[in-house]
Amino acid sequence: MITLSQRSERSMDGIHPDLIEVIKTMCQISQDDFTIICGLRTLKEQEHLVAIGASKTMKSRHLTGHAFDWAPIVSGKLSWDAKDYLRIIPVWKEAAKTASVSIESGGDWIHFKDYPHIQLPWKLYPVVGGSHA
Repeated sequence: MITLSQRSERSMDGIHPDLIEVIKTMCQISQDDFTIICGLRTLKEQEHLVAIGASKTMKSRHLTGHAFDWAPIVSGKLSWDAKDYLRIIPVWKEAAKTASVSIESGGDWIHFKDYPHIQLPWKLYPVVGGSHA
């Protein structure tokens, strides 16, 4: 069982309860350690990420708490290696299925591979008045 760091716990503040459930389930089933890097973002944070090319949109699910970014921990260090993400993304999908929550992985996107990104689908989780739906 994975125990989340205080940083991961803080990064989960403000994200949708269904994503919290997926993360908790992932902690129970994953054999690979990971950390939650980012959850809810401010408009200013998103503007900065778009400006530096780290994000491609101002309509990010992070702005409403419908997304989070994670990273594998390999040999005690954060990994940015695509092979580590590709190995663990299926476990995130399994955790979501176990938690009865639909998710989308940025690693599945065609035009921009965003391996750390997991979000709730727009179709199933529309934004109503800027808050969780």
